Amino acid sequence: MALKKYKPITAGTRWRVGNAYAEITTDTPEKSLLEKVKSTAGRNSQGRRAMRYRGGGHKKMYRVIDFKRNKKDIKGIIASIEYDPYRTAFIALVNYVDGEKRYILAPQGLQVGGTVQSGDNVVPELGNALQLKFMPLGTNVHNIEMQPGQGGKLVRSAGTSAQLTNKEEKYAVLKMPSGELRKVLINCYATVGVVSNSDHSLQSMGKAGRNVWRGIRPRVRGVAMNPVDHPMGGGEGKASGGQPRSRNAQYSRGLKTRTKGKGSDKLIIQRKNGKKLAK
Repeated sequence: MALKKYKPITAGTRWRVGNAYAEITTDTPEKSLLEKVKSTAGRNSQGRRAMRYRGGGHKKMYRVIDFKRNKKDIKGIIASIEYDPYRTAFIALVNYVDGEKRYILAPQGLQVGGTVQSGDNVVPELGNALQLKFMPLGTNVHNIEMQPGQGGKLVRSAGTSAQLTNKEEKYAVLKMPSGELRKVLINCYATVGVVSNSDHSLQSMGKAGRNVWRGIRPRVRGVAMNPVDHPMGGGEGKASGGQPRSRNAQYSRGLKTRTKGKGSDKLIIQRKNGKKLAK
């Protein structure tokens, strides 16, 4: 991926670092794979605001992505690499030899004209999807299922990948992007490769207006509010708000947010902080 540094001809472009979109091959999506999504602007079913600082933004269509990769043993040819407004990664349009078209998450290095396939007898090459038990140790994977047939849930954002480090009787051990070591059922499907658009995190918006175009409104700091509005509000002059916390007084540092006794605790070997869980 290539980044584009803009010339400071305006205040908005002075700090802007954008995507050059060098990998994108077309700006026209496949119509049969588009769906309408009504913008809620953070409102719930009663029309009340459930999330602040949402609203506006450009109209967008949802691209239906094949996370299950359940079209087995049928070869597909990459027709295009496209931008998806609903995710950080790029997507690839696959034309299967039987005439069907599907979108998949585009791995880094996938080219137009290349072939992808899913199934138990396919080679573990870039873009192919197969069960973890058929992959060699050290393989980088993404779009990983948590339950067989459920569809990929883990490692789907731009530039991420998990590494297959070990295989046990029933489980495969994966090193997640966070550094966590966890077990996943060995007959779950995953896609070979690293997710595309790896420099996404290095982009800089340049101005607040570009976030407004994305439907994200300006966020007000808690210390700038009144005491009735936020736990960190109030004070004389520029007084600090004390311990950083949320609007609901939940501490932002040091508070454990994972549910105790969660069912998947037994599948986590080592947390991202290097702490091994007691068995």
